[in-house]
Amino acid sequence: MDHARVLVVGIDGVRHDLLTELYTPHLDGIARAGFLAPVEVDSATPTMSGPCWATVATGVGVAKHGVWGNRLDGHRLDVFPDFTTRLAKDLGRRTFAVGGWEPLFLARQGGPLFTAPTRLRYTAPRADTPEAWEEVDDRVTDDAEHLLGLDEELHAGFVYLGAVDETAHFLGCGEEYRRAIEAADRRLGRLLDAARGLPGHAAERWTVIVVTDHGHRQEGGHGGRSLLERTAWIAACGPGLTAGETPSALHHADVAAHVYTALGIEPDPHWTLDGRPFTR
Repeated sequence: MDHARVLVVGIDGVRHDLLTELYTPHLDGIARAGFLAPVEVDSATPTMSGPCWATVATGVGVAKHGVWGNRLDGHRLDVFPDFTTRLAKDLGRRTFAVGGWEPLFLARQGGPLFTAPTRLRYTAPRADTPEAWEEVDDRVTDDAEHLLGLDEELHAGFVYLGAVDETAHFLGCGEEYRRAIEAADRRLGRLLDAARGLPGHAAERWTVIVVTDHGHRQEGGHGGRSLLERTAWIAACGPGLTAGETPSALHHADVAAHVYTALGIEPDPHWTLDGRPFTR
């Protein structure tokens, strides 16, 4: 499986119920080649970014990774590391993580979640506004395009896009929010083009996973248990995934489990992953 590669794109706070109404051709293409399906944030997990992204990245739930809010204090990420760190430190694979939300990438607010990938890039917003976060996501996409094109051939990466969530918090889930989702899809298209433009792409086995952490109330905001808040989603395509065949009982923890499987790695039972690959 030396030529297997995995790209995980996390788009924060995208409501599942709106996707069919929006122009998201790149996400739609992944869904056609594989699947796009809702994921319910389980009752033990707060519908907040910190806990949900920790579950996505580690493959275990809150009871194990210990992230209960948007401050990551008290976590157990030393025992249950994110997939970019486990792959790099324990399995000799080359990985990257890029984004602009501090707790995911910096030793602040109890972070980072992504502890030790081979390459890490953080982009700070110039201000806490939707416009500034759109700029951050553009720069994050630039960084990810660069990393995908490196000669060292990174095996797996995580790209975090946060402007959609920030827009909902400031402006609710109206037209600006919908435009932010479509802008995120355009950035996804740039990442897919970067991967497809690699000289060895035809000989490589690419898995692409796109995931959101939670939804939003119509007025903006999350953290409760309403249907809009607790409904997330996962989309994926790649080897072993049949177009139009949706895995049953999807969970956020399945993302990390599938990353390992897509790279030909059988998870060690001592990792005690809560997730399972999409193909099982």
